[in-house]
Amino acid sequence: MTFTTINTERYAHCIAASRRVRWDIDRDVIRTRRFDFSRPFLPEGLSRVGRLEFLPPAERVRLSQVQGRTYANMFGLVERFIGIQMLSCSRHHWFGDQVALEALVRFTDEELKHQELFRRIERLTAEGMAPGYEFVPTANAVASEVLEASTWAVLALACHIELFTQVHYRESIDPDGGLSELYKDVFLFHWKEESQHAILDELEWERENARLTPKERDAAVDDLIALVGAIDGILHQQAVADAHYFVNTAPNAFTPGEATRIEAGLLDAYRWQYIVSGVHAPRFRQTLFAMTTRDQQQRIQAAIAALVA
Repeated sequence: MTFTTINTERYAHCIAASRRVRWDIDRDVIRTRRFDFSRPFLPEGLSRVGRLEFLPPAERVRLSQVQGRTYANMFGLVERFIGIQMLSCSRHHWFGDQVALEALVRFTDEELKHQELFRRIERLTAEGMAPGYEFVPTANAVASEVLEASTWAVLALACHIELFTQVHYRESIDPDGGLSELYKDVFLFHWKEESQHAILDELEWERENARLTPKERDAAVDDLIALVGAIDGILHQQAVADAHYFVNTAPNAFTPGEATRIEAGLLDAYRWQYIVSGVHAPRFRQTLFAMTTRDQQQRIQAAIAALVA
């Protein structure tokens, strides 16, 4: 049993899954529907709006919708650099394993489709929400910055993201029967294709890890820590923007103290969604710990603890 043979089988499994679950944005997901703005978009397990006990029920629903809009935009953002990274990884298979090459080409094609899906979702959410919402980061600028890091670090971040999409859907979105039906379907279909993407992230991350020296891997760990810090900076900016939008479009005024708590609550929720939930995912921890030393693991954990303290 060789490493190459095992990988080929797993790449082939991803191709088979890709063919089986392949979906179309209009035919399968949107189907001429619109969002139900009487219902929340994100479940409590992700939005954490219940911690803001002073919000009346209607405002909790509205805040979940603001978060849901940002949640979709964030996926459109990160899938820009993930798709580019995977396209770059495919060159290592051009003159080698054609099964692996096909799997990565399919991966990239699906990520492009997901970006278009989330652009469509932004337009649909804008139809039913008050004007003034702003998604602060731009996909190309973030992708350009992220891709300056080592390949190992970018693949680690990609694996982290695509594993937490699995956790979010299975543990929070799928069990909640009260969400807007269209919003829930968006992430059902997203989850179907992200399931094999997470496997491919792992495979490419492991392949990249195998070629690094201990010194190169140690530097890559620093890159990963820096990337998580950069993501946290984006979350800070978006929490401020979303809190400002939510407060300014509210039917009734909030006190300064309540506005501060809304902003802090959004940042807490966003850190949970995009950093902590993925780090806690057993599969991510298992993969990361298999590649790193105890000292490197402690550095990563300390950096994340400092962010979310």
